[in-house]
Amino acid sequence: MEIVRENEFLNKVAQVGVIFWLTKIVATTLGETFGDFLSMTLNLGYSLTLVITMSFFAFALFAQLSSKQYVPLYFWLAIIGTTTVGTEISDLLDRTLHLGYPLGSLVLSSALLATLFLWYKKYRDLSIYPMTDFRKEVFFWVAVLFSNSLGTAFGDFLSDSLHLSYLGGTMLTSAVILIVLSLHYFSKVSPVVLFWVAFVFTRPFGATFGDLLTKPVNMHGLELGTLNASIVEFLIISFLIFIAHFRLNRQNMLSCEKVKKN
Repeated sequence: MEIVRENEFLNKVAQVGVIFWLTKIVATTLGETFGDFLSMTLNLGYSLTLVITMSFFAFALFAQLSSKQYVPLYFWLAIIGTTTVGTEISDLLDRTLHLGYPLGSLVLSSALLATLFLWYKKYRDLSIYPMTDFRKEVFFWVAVLFSNSLGTAFGDFLSDSLHLSYLGGTMLTSAVILIVLSLHYFSKVSPVVLFWVAFVFTRPFGATFGDLLTKPVNMHGLELGTLNASIVEFLIISFLIFIAHFRLNRQNMLSCEKVKKN
């Protein structure tokens, strides 16, 4: 799904296309499995893990906001930071504070909608292109953080509260993403609206798929382990980020050549 074709060099966010969505899905899955590795496998607890992941997110976000242009590594590290922090924020609300998945999802949904409302009130649209204004970019990252936190809570709601298996939750969220993709190509629904729906639902897909990979067989998982799954996902996303850098460098070279010819 693509929204608007713009020169990536002039924006602070990635061009939305196939590579974007593949990288987003792997990032959300990595956020789930690595967050669980810290809090559960290493038994650090949600509070300490939240401090660790928040520190990583703060570092990645500082690099992203400080950059004058789109840098794939900075952008996707910040996305990964929101997924890991989002996992711990969701678990902290739902489990440590005992809000439960339905109420936790409602709280995070309200926070996301409030962020998008304030964003729209100021800029009169929710498009991520162009993304050159600092305050607009801050709105974007706050929305990303809440959307990824909501996705974790909603994924847990599907598997635990609705008693869907991890495979069932993965298939359900996949179906929603496919419906959004179909609406993009075969309807006149706003591509900006479809973008945010898809962006939100890739997170519960990552949450349920991550649990499917790592949970024990007696819990209907594949029992690959949080560390093993995280390593594989890290290698995949590293390759995708490399492709993004290669494409961006090639695009910038072509742009420079056009300028020289003119």
